[in-house]
Amino acid sequence: MHIQWEETFPSTTRCLRRLRKFQDDISAQCFGGAHRDRVCVYASIGDELQRTNLEVETFESKTKENQEKIKLNKQLPYLVGNTVEVLEMNPEDEAEEDGANIDLDSQRKGKCVVLKTSTRQTIFLPVAGLVDPDTLKPGDLVGVNKDSYLIIDTLPSEYDSRVKAMEVDEKPTEDYNDVGGLEEQIQELVEAIVLPMTHKDRFQKLGIRPPKGVLLYGLPGTGKTLMARACAAQTNATFLKLAGPQLVQMFIGDGAKLVRDAFQLAKEKAPCIIFIDEIDAIGTKRFDSEVSGDREVQRTMLELLNQLDGFSILIDHFVHMLDDALLINLQVIAATNHADILDPALLRSGRLDRKIEFPHPSEEARARILQIHSRKMNVNPDVNFEELARSTDDFNGAQLKAVCVEAGMLALRRDAAESTLEFFVGIILAHEGYSRGFQ
Repeated sequence: MHIQWEETFPSTTRCLRRLRKFQDDISAQCFGGAHRDRVCVYASIGDELQRTNLEVETFESKTKENQEKIKLNKQLPYLVGNTVEVLEMNPEDEAEEDGANIDLDSQRKGKCVVLKTSTRQTIFLPVAGLVDPDTLKPGDLVGVNKDSYLIIDTLPSEYDSRVKAMEVDEKPTEDYNDVGGLEEQIQELVEAIVLPMTHKDRFQKLGIRPPKGVLLYGLPGTGKTLMARACAAQTNATFLKLAGPQLVQMFIGDGAKLVRDAFQLAKEKAPCIIFIDEIDAIGTKRFDSEVSGDREVQRTMLELLNQLDGFSILIDHFVHMLDDALLINLQVIAATNHADILDPALLRSGRLDRKIEFPHPSEEARARILQIHSRKMNVNPDVNFEELARSTDDFNGAQLKAVCVEAGMLALRRDAAESTLEFFVGIILAHEGYSRGFQ
């Protein structure tokens, strides 16, 4: 039987309305109003999910677009700039009238940057760029887009290549067992250098300020450099070795710049020990001189004094601000063979606080030094180090080490299986004859 749809059913809208009413009646009879509420919640969730999917698609499109812009802005080359100042930017409190022209930069909250580029331009940036402005500070070296001048990335600090060469790349391996006959000096150096870097809480409990620097003085070859390296190894600190003659430069201000860069590098490498060997090259007593070279040496020493005073600011507040006292992790050790010619301003309290003398080794110390430097050698049991120590009255630590090395080389030359007493005595007699020849 053929059904006429136009006659049997009303319009589509009325049919759907009747169908929905019929479903609601059945739902009300079966489940009551709870089912209708559940259906409404499901419908609302479906609408919200659809809107969320649309927003996600929009955000993904914007993210992709921004990534393309970032990739375009990061194309090399960059301009190199220095951060001059980081400023806070707050929008004006007065509301703008409807329809008025609004300066979007003035309405932006956050921090803005004053930048000086390598092209000698000073630029105000309301937006820092791709770098968090909270991490920027005056003097930072940054890479800048050559067109928009936005900051793309922070660059490592610029140092003189000569200063970077002063850093000892390999961690010192020496320890106090490699030092013989200097027990008192070891104890003083541990108190002045090691404890402030490894046991800060002890100073806080006692309410005292740790020393800022140490001067090691004594005859050549008595173990000053060896002791400084042992301290760096015990504290796991970076070892920065400066030689006094290297700080004496030809051009005006060049030596002072080396000192500044060395201390700045040490602060970034903290914990760090700065070891200035032969400090008498720049630290001699000041005097009136018309020679430009003497005045330049004095300028370098004045910069060293300034750095010693400058890096101690946080140490003065060490007892009250222990966690912020970063520069406790920066210690200065200076060494010289002529402490009597150093400027009093360098030796006063508050700069090089501790003075540690390294004397000529005693007989007992000489025997200990010989044992230390021959412990890895194949030595005949008949070798009496106490007897050798009595015959090396004028030998310092470095010369005693050379005796052990040369005794081993003599055994190698004679194809011997071990170093005997004869080899040690022969080297000592040869050294004494060599020394008398220059007297």
